[in-house]
Amino acid sequence: MSKQPHVLVILGPTASGKTRLACGAALKLGGEIISADSRQVYKFMDIGTGKDIEEYSVDNQTIPYHLIDIHNPGYKYNIAEFQLDFLNVMKEIHDRKAVPILCGGSGLYIEAALQGNSYLGIPMNKTRQKELEQLTDKALGQLFDQLSDRVKQDLNKETRRRIIRAIIIDEYLKEHPDFKTVEIPAFKYTVVGVKIDRETRRDKISKRLSYRMNNGLIEEVEWLLDNYLTHEDLDYYGLEYKWVGMYLRKEISKKDLFEGLQTAIHQFAKRQMTWFRRMEKNGFEIHWVNVDQDYDKMVGEVVDLYQS
Repeated sequence: MSKQPHVLVILGPTASGKTRLACGAALKLGGEIISADSRQVYKFMDIGTGKDIEEYSVDNQTIPYHLIDIHNPGYKYNIAEFQLDFLNVMKEIHDRKAVPILCGGSGLYIEAALQGNSYLGIPMNKTRQKELEQLTDKALGQLFDQLSDRVKQDLNKETRRRIIRAIIIDEYLKEHPDFKTVEIPAFKYTVVGVKIDRETRRDKISKRLSYRMNNGLIEEVEWLLDNYLTHEDLDYYGLEYKWVGMYLRKEISKKDLFEGLQTAIHQFAKRQMTWFRRMEKNGFEIHWVNVDQDYDKMVGEVVDLYQS
């Protein structure tokens, strides 16, 4: 085991089979799964978030998993918390001489884990952001050049969005000199993407949604409303929870629920793929493995990519 952690990352759109693949790789490598999902952190939100806990049992062995069921529903988990949780869990897994396997479909969370900076906990000042957005590229560049050396070194000025974020961070740090930044250790990573063609993905999404709607999704949301959540919370958590909430408020029929939610999930999967392609353009090397092959071969391919 090297002194530096080496993380295996398995990403893919919803319904691509990434969790099953990650668990198969974990069994071969002696790994533990770290979930990169903004909603699976919540207890009792199982069907709507697609936890599929049964997939963490492979060949009668239970694969350890982390960052699932760590908060009660209603809590507002954020990306800065995720970054800290990921770094802590990664270290714990590495210290146990196991392989950390980050698995999920949230490109935002995956990027935060792999290349997140020390400033994720700093809030975005929306008023200041709007002021800066009115400036020319030249004016923004001049402001960037005046920032503290530390912020300029940590944050680049590739895009207007990044320049604006850097300016807001620098101003925040000057106003809050006691702010503690995150210490990010050095670690390596290998990124594997699950490649699934559009029609297969759409078919799997539709079948999975039909199964979940007929096997407890609506009842899960009713229970959450009775015990933890408001209808506003359902809207916050989005997709399944938002649409089932609309159905329970009698704003849509069950047919509209299925068709509307199905379309929304298809659109979500498309946005996930767009994010992954943008990651590649920004320098992430993603090794794509085809889902339309023998499962054991897929697992073997992932293990070979990691070990090489």
